[in-house]
Amino acid sequence: MELSLATRTVDGHTVLEVGGEVDVYTAPKLRERLVELVDAGARNVVVDLGRVEFLDSTGLGVLVGALKRLRAASGTFGLVCAKEPLLKIFRITALDQVFPIYASVEAATTATASDERDGRGPAA
Repeated sequence: MELSLATRTVDGHTVLEVGGEVDVYTAPKLRERLVELVDAGARNVVVDLGRVEFLDSTGLGVLVGALKRLRAASGTFGLVCAKEPLLKIFRITALDQVFPIYASVEAATTATASDERDGRGPAA
């Protein structure tokens, strides 16, 4: 299965919708898009994993890299993930303690906007 990426803006947040498989072959495409978004000035990024069917360690590494890049740029980063198999991966790797994970794009944009208003900076 191929990787699909679509970007949209929701309440001042850049939402990257990811679909398909994120693996050693497709992760570079995801990394490239995330770097492009941050380099273009995106500071509030939400990655929606709602249509992802498979995520391997390479994909996890890309997400960690994006989180670090946004933190360095004083940005916010959130993941949208409601699929139990993917959530299990985040729990097993303890990345659920690293990433803010939300059930919906609306929840993610509301939470990260609240963090900015409260002066807490990046959500993490």
